[in-house]
Amino acid sequence: MPTDDSVKISPPQRSTPLPPSEVPSASKVVWEKFTPQKRFDRQMYHYGNFSQNFLWGVSSSAYQIEGGWNADGKGPSVWDTFTQKPGSGIPDNVTADIACDSYNKLKEDLYMLQALKVKSYRFSLSWSRIFPNGRRESLNQKGVDYYNRLINGLLARKITPMVTIYHWDLPQALQDIGGWQNVEMINIFNDYCDFCFATFGDRVKFWMTMNDPQGLAWLGYGTGQIPPNTEEPGTAPYQIAHNLIKAHATAYHTYDNKYRASQRGMVSIALNFNLGWFAHPIFKNGDYPEAMKAQVLVKSELQGLSQSRLPSFTEEEKNSIKGTADMFCANHYTSKIVTHVTGAILPPSYQNDRDYIEEEMTDQPTTAVEFTRAVSFGMRRLLNWIKEEYGDPDIYITENSVSTPMEYAYDDIDRVFLYKTYIDEALKAYELDGVKVKGYATCLMDSFQFFHGYQFGFGLHYIDFNNIHRPRTPKFSAHLYYNIMKDNGFSLPDDEKMLYGEFKKDFIWSSATASYQVRLSTQTDCIWDKFTHTPGNILQHDTGDIACNSYNKMEDDIAALKKVKVSHYRFSVSWPRILPDGTTKYINQAGINYYKKLLDSLIAANIQPQVTLYHWDLPQALQDVGGWENETIIERFRDYADILFENLGPKVQLWITFNDDRPDTLPYIVSHNIIKAHAEAWHVYNDKYRASQNGMVSITVNADWAEPRNPYKQEDYDAARSVVEFYLGWYAHPIFNGDYSPLMKRSVLELPEFTPEEIKRINGTYDYFGLNHYLSRVFKSAKSWTNSCYRGVVLLRDRTWLESGSHWLTMTPFGLRRLLKFIKHEFGNPPIIITENGVSENGPVDLNDVHRKYFYEKYINQVLKAYLLDDVNVIGYTAWSLLDNLEWAVGYTERFGLFYINRSDPDLPRTPKASVSFYSSIISCNGFPDPASGPQECWNSTSTPTPTLTPKPEGKKINFLESKLSFSDSRSD
Repeated sequence: MPTDDSVKISPPQRSTPLPPSEVPSASKVVWEKFTPQKRFDRQMYHYGNFSQNFLWGVSSSAYQIEGGWNADGKGPSVWDTFTQKPGSGIPDNVTADIACDSYNKLKEDLYMLQALKVKSYRFSLSWSRIFPNGRRESLNQKGVDYYNRLINGLLARKITPMVTIYHWDLPQALQDIGGWQNVEMINIFNDYCDFCFATFGDRVKFWMTMNDPQGLAWLGYGTGQIPPNTEEPGTAPYQIAHNLIKAHATAYHTYDNKYRASQRGMVSIALNFNLGWFAHPIFKNGDYPEAMKAQVLVKSELQGLSQSRLPSFTEEEKNSIKGTADMFCANHYTSKIVTHVTGAILPPSYQNDRDYIEEEMTDQPTTAVEFTRAVSFGMRRLLNWIKEEYGDPDIYITENSVSTPMEYAYDDIDRVFLYKTYIDEALKAYELDGVKVKGYATCLMDSFQFFHGYQFGFGLHYIDFNNIHRPRTPKFSAHLYYNIMKDNGFSLPDDEKMLYGEFKKDFIWSSATASYQVRLSTQTDCIWDKFTHTPGNILQHDTGDIACNSYNKMEDDIAALKKVKVSHYRFSVSWPRILPDGTTKYINQAGINYYKKLLDSLIAANIQPQVTLYHWDLPQALQDVGGWENETIIERFRDYADILFENLGPKVQLWITFNDDRPDTLPYIVSHNIIKAHAEAWHVYNDKYRASQNGMVSITVNADWAEPRNPYKQEDYDAARSVVEFYLGWYAHPIFNGDYSPLMKRSVLELPEFTPEEIKRINGTYDYFGLNHYLSRVFKSAKSWTNSCYRGVVLLRDRTWLESGSHWLTMTPFGLRRLLKFIKHEFGNPPIIITENGVSENGPVDLNDVHRKYFYEKYINQVLKAYLLDDVNVIGYTAWSLLDNLEWAVGYTERFGLFYINRSDPDLPRTPKASVSFYSSIISCNGFPDPASGPQECWNSTSTPTPTLTPKPEGKKINFLESKLSFSDSRSD
């Protein structure tokens, strides 16, 4: 017989049972600690590792996976009876007669477990497979042999068995005598447990007497959803729970008295949500919580009853129950919002004993089954509550997973997100809060989901229930979980580690604004004036009429720039302020003079101008004749550029023709004309002004980075690459390579064509690569093309990424470095200036914008890595934005600025946020000095250190430009 070398569980340290809880509970400190958390703090990822003997595992239950419902002498359980009865209400009238067929596929199950390299396997014993009629005299040796083979197979593979003795599948013969409503069940259950301890206890050191007794009591006897389908919510659940608690305690003492000394194992009970009903008697003082007793008593009296519907324990029973657990086993899936209500509005039933209503957290991601709505931060809070309420016990998370529709089969991205977030919240509880988290188990394979049948899957492995052979196939989540276990948590990946070093000495440090977003619009007439004055177009009816009033507050803006210590300032010129109708028929000299004054003031402050010719504010007169869809606008823009180069060019070394005219929102002819207009402006400068002014002219494009949803799927990998090629290349490929890319030509049938002369005219019209970048996105391959510009792909959202004040903007620093490397390889390593990069907030004003400091630190550090490690020719970085300005259609509700603008003050003062000193320190140091070298004079001492928590783990990413990784050496995202 195999030895139990795999068992690493130490004998429990027996402790004195705790006194009753205070009312309100002393554990309210958990709410006091976590409720004030900001979203940024709550979402921050923690890299770290669990203890070396952490028990990573998977779980199952007998009725859900075994099948063989009457094989080799097994007796029927209540679930066999229920599911085989017509009209059970289970979807498609399915049963678990075969389920995963684990009774006949033990070798396959052991192979799965060995391949995953888990340390533990939690499974349950089928009571009616061992005792067909529920009692010892009906012993079925073939059932015992099956579990012996399973246990021995686990130990031979160094996997610790974690055994649940009873998981809802009561023998039908015992239900026929009243089931758990019959007090005889306490002794009958004890005898069954006694047999299990005696038979398997030489090898099993981790026992759970029963699983989720609260679920059994309420669903089986309150709502009647599961066997025995009794609907008596006012009384039966309390009676059943009373007997279950005493049955557990009796079995615990049997182990304690007869087996502990020789077997040295541990015994507990696996509890689900609503812990106190069962946990308070077992872990504290042997009795129900005082709040529960008072609540049920009051409601019973209101119903005219002479005594409480909640049964009472005798003093002897209390003494027997308290302390009957050697560790805390918690099943956890979701969290809810609870609202206090008066009992008068509730019906006279068990539900009436509550004075609260449970609500779904509708701002959290939905899943296939409503009760498993993903609320990862609840895991950390629950673990902290158990620590505070129940005397800091050892805690094993014995169930945690999420439901996904069976048609998703292997591609279970929701489960991947769950593991990345829920396990990390458990890690926070362990490393940051000192909670004694000792183990974690998730669902091994898809199985019969009780009253949901086979509609949903919870497992790491997909089971094809339409195939008689029930093949087991690992899902995407199995790869991820394998790597989490291998790393024993989340080790900080190399690409997330800080790099210390400096940029080149003439590196461009800048911040940016745009004309319409910050300047007084009086005497201008652009398309945004009309748009913002149309009711319903802008949130809160905001307009750019006043904006930040930068037109009249030039000195204040320059003072702000000096405080940030930038070397450059990127701003845009208002086309209609120079040419009111968009043409050279009338040149507004006052507008030219304003910009000359601005340029002179900047240069006097030792700040170099970085000027954008066009930032979305087209003169309305040009829009009235077709705007960018009218080819004549190419000439209009060339003339406008010529005027600016002539009048402002001697003072400007950096020009941007167009800012981020997002191709996904424009007709193809618009981008076609913009590209040609850019080329004409570039040639005007090149032919007439370059020799004397010696400046640089280019276009700036916006580009997100794209990640494959499943890096183990070639089609998702290809989809992500195609997005970057298509989106980034829309403007860049013609300008840097002469024409639209082959991918774009294949994808867009209605794409206009450049003539050979136009290709020659456009090719090479750049002096650097201007890049606006904010975030990364996730893509998967689509079975059919959509009408979006991302042909053949589907855009998804990785909910594990840090959010911001804008629904579209998630913080993904790694993507910037990858995008820079892509540009280097795709376009011949041109000089790159990052012309926009920033993050937003919304809601109440908080000048301590820690999220923005975090954003700049991580994103700029990725730029430094691209520069020093990847030899990318990046020459500048621009923070968006200098001021909290009008953010287009969302008005002033989203704030990107380094400086807060108080719009309730007519003077519109500029107030620096904490990120100002942080960004200015990076600028002063020209990068990131190594803290190991001691304090740096360039670093502002008031700058807050880097947050101790870091973003979501990227793992070892599959990169377009690098070779594919095999399963054995990759870390899935």
